[in-house]
Amino acid sequence: MNPHQPPCAPHATVREVGLRDGLQSIAATLPTEAKCAWIDAAYAAGMREIEVGSMVPARLLPQLADTAQVLAHARRLPGLVASVLVPNLKGAERALDAQAHAMVVPLSASHAHSLANLRKTPDEVVAEVARMRAARDAAGSRTLIEGGVGTAFGCTLQGAVAPAEVLRLLQALLDAGADRVSLADTVGHADPAGVSRLFEQALRLVGERLRYAHFHDTRGMGLANAYAAWQAGVRGFDACLGGMGGCPHAPGASGNVATEDLAYMLERMGAATAIDIPALLRLRQRLQGWLPGEALNGALWKAGPIQAPATAACA
Repeated sequence: MNPHQPPCAPHATVREVGLRDGLQSIAATLPTEAKCAWIDAAYAAGMREIEVGSMVPARLLPQLADTAQVLAHARRLPGLVASVLVPNLKGAERALDAQAHAMVVPLSASHAHSLANLRKTPDEVVAEVARMRAARDAAGSRTLIEGGVGTAFGCTLQGAVAPAEVLRLLQALLDAGADRVSLADTVGHADPAGVSRLFEQALRLVGERLRYAHFHDTRGMGLANAYAAWQAGVRGFDACLGGMGGCPHAPGASGNVATEDLAYMLERMGAATAIDIPALLRLRQRLQGWLPGEALNGALWKAGPIQAPATAACA
């Protein structure tokens, strides 16, 4: 949080996804009370969007078996948007019953990755979103549906993914009833030039309904890719505290963009995130204590923030 920012500073939203994307990638199970403490500390640091877990069977992801309990805790915090990942209609029904503020439906633009990850083709996932929308509307729920298009920049299983296919799927998700969409570099194939091109095309196609960019730092380009998306006009980003996370189909992946690094970069560029960076770094230290055997990533924690505030000029 930079108190010296001018009132015209553009706003950027950083959504913490470590409680889902990060924890599902490790063998250790973080206790429910620690997850709730993580949410409380992130909220106190200024974060207002958190993905708190995934509505999947406990036998598949025992690390996230307590998602409903964690969601109930998160819902008590005023102004916090608590989202969950849902892979299918049954997961969506659980999210609706638990009154999640938003549910994120993963869709892989790569046909091969979609079959390996969800056992459905991309278009079968689109059809599932239509059923989720019908269930949501029938329940009179206000839960938002977000279609998250992954492997948007390439895939370890399929190779290249055509931008035209990514754009087709973005529009198909919205046509099926999704309220908003996002783009993810699931396996770390993106580069800043490709990010600029695809996000510019996507924003021209669907406008502000494209809400988030999700980058992994697999090859050290996560922050550069986030900057390229920012320059293209994206104002919402996913990130994991301590750079946790990954994909089982991305060998050698180091994790997602670190929340603290991304928030710091945005603040230094003059964006208003409302995030208290030192408080976030203290939370990172607590996370390392909760997960002593896990390697956390990121760079800011080593040197700390520059004390002199960044300067931002209004146009």
